[in-house]
Parts: sequence; structure tokens; C-alpha cells
Amino acid sequence: MSLDSYVTLGSSGLRVSPFCLGTMTFGEDWGWGTSPAESEAILSEYLERGGNFIDTANIYTLGHSEKIIGDFFAARKDRRHRSVIATKFVGNLHVGDPNGGGAGRKAMVEQCEASLRRLQTDYIDLYWIHNWDRTTPIEETMRALDDLVASGKIRYIGISDTPAWKVAQAQTMAQFRGWNRIIAMQVEYSLLERTAEGELIPMAEELGIGVMPWSPLKNGWLSGKYTRENTQAVKSERSALVGVPGDKEFPVIDVLVAVAAELQVSPAAVALAWVNQRRGVTSAIVGARRIDQLRTNLTALDLELSAAQIAMLDEVSKPALNFPADINAHLSPSFIFAGATVDGQATQALPLVTASSVRY
Repeated sequence: MSLDSYVTLGSSGLRVSPFCLGTMTFGEDWGWGTSPAESEAILSEYLERGGNFIDTANIYTLGHSEKIIGDFFAARKDRRHRSVIATKFVGNLHVGDPNGGGAGRKAMVEQCEASLRRLQTDYIDLYWIHNWDRTTPIEETMRALDDLVASGKIRYIGISDTPAWKVAQAQTMAQFRGWNRIIAMQVEYSLLERTAEGELIPMAEELGIGVMPWSPLKNGWLSGKYTRENTQAVKSERSALVGVPGDKEFPVIDVLVAVAAELQVSPAAVALAWVNQRRGVTSAIVGARRIDQLRTNLTALDLELSAAQIAMLDEVSKPALNFPADINAHLSPSFIFAGATVDGQATQALPLVTASSVRY
């Protein structure tokens, strides 16, 4: 596989690369990150290797991430229409202004206009609801997004970090009212964060929403730089913010490192290959602070994990899911099919029901 082995995003006609370039690190305004010059080098390498999908947000490095992307494409106008630029709204950049962020119509339109100025473009390919705004009715948000599509300022709608029931409500409402629907959903998903498998990913599959994992390396914890011996020695501005792995995470990291050694690749490549081979996943968001990190991450596209290796990683990282995920996965099939094999899944007749006990 390569970056130009494009995949269709959700129930849409939008074709994107199997790895999306995440740009939260573009700019050094948060005290850590990537300089504009190296950010442009990362963008160039990603595009030259066939990538076409770039993800940012209005709040990343206080708008500087969008500005870096805008400057890059302003100097290379021929590349703009070949690229899919996605950005997010909801984050408030205006201290003390209650309408400076959020998902209300006034806030949304103003955030969209500001992102268009920083990106120096006439339209945004994919516009994400960054987080659920509990104070705004979802019908106001979805109708305003539909209006932005109609105006030509955005092309498609995505949603991020929102409960499954609220995403389902928004999608169903849009479908029945004839509004533009959500085509993609961002969730945190990695070997160290798999709880999205309980509700979010099955919901996305059912509703035609493409899943895009963010932080597939779990804040760099799965990159290979952390071991049981060096955890305290690895220090950075970002580790001060997100912490370091501990006793809960190292059993997973140990197996990851063992699989990587067996394949003679980096742990990061294995972790990314695992994520991109998961059911429901369309395109993982892969960030990089340095160009060598980007190159290492992209090696995952050439990596095919064996069934045995996947099973090892699955078992050691198996999550505890919220009710009723476990009962639906393990008990319900036998409860429904009573020993029959359906859609390739064998079931057992439960001891609660036997042929001799049924009363007619």
C-alpha cells in the first residue's frame, strides 16, 4: 500500500489517502512543535509521496497551523485542488467571548470565515465539529453546516470526540430532513485506547461514517522511544503535558516491541499498521514533529501483520467495554441463534433452552 492507494471516506465520493497528515504540531506557539520551515518540508514530502489529506483545526497553535498550511498552498496554487484540506471549529480563540467558539450558528460562521482567511482558500474540503457543544441544539449545528455546504464554503461535514448517541441523533436528523450528512468521525484509537470499539465504531459502520483515529501512537507512547528502563529519562515539553506510560501500558508496549523486532521495523510502524487494519477504519491521522518521524511512520503502509501477530496485539490490549458491548458480542448470538451458524459465526444452544424443555 502507498499514500496514493486512495480510499473512499464514509458514504461520500471523497477519496483520501490511507494516512492523513495531522498538523497539530505545526508552529511553536505552544512552546513545542515544528517550525514553519520544517512544517513545509513535511507537507512537501507527504504530498510528493502521493498523500492528499491534511488535517488541522482553528485552535491548533492558536491558528498558526492553519496559517502555515495556507502559506504553503498560496505559493503552490496548482496543488490546492489536488489536496483535501480539513479543519475544525468549536475551539474558542477569544478569551471572554462566549460566542468566540462553540457550535452555534453565529460562532460557526465566524470561525469558518477566520479559517478560510488563514488557509487562504475559498473553501474547506472537510469541516469538523471538533467537540460536542452541549449548549447548542444539534439541529442548529447541522442546519448551519448544511447552509455552509450550500454556500460553497465547505464541501463535507465531519464530527469528532462526540458520544455515539449524539452522533446518531445528528446523522438521523440530517437524513430525514434532507441535509448534508456526516461522512467521517474522529476518535482516539490505538493499542492503548480501544474503548471506541464498544459504541462509536459499530455506530459509524452502521451509519456510513468513515472512522479516522487520532493519536494512533498514544501521545508517542507507542513510538518505541519509551521502555520500562528509560521512562523518566525521556523528557520533552509535550511529555510534561501528556505524561509518560506506566505499569498499565507497558505490557502492551512489551508485545509491540517484540513484534517490531520480529519484523525488523519500528514499534511505531507496527502500531500504525495495526490501527489501519482495524475494522471500520478508513484513514488514520499521523502527525510528525520532524521529517524523519514522518518517514518512519509511513513505513507502516508497507507492513502486513500476520494473523498470529495481530492476535498477540489484540489479546494484550483487549479493552474493558461499557455495557452492553460484551453481552451483545458474546451472549446475544447464542441467545438468538441457539446453536445455528449464521453469517459464519457459530453459536451454542444455551442451557436455559433445550428441545425437551420447550412447551407448545
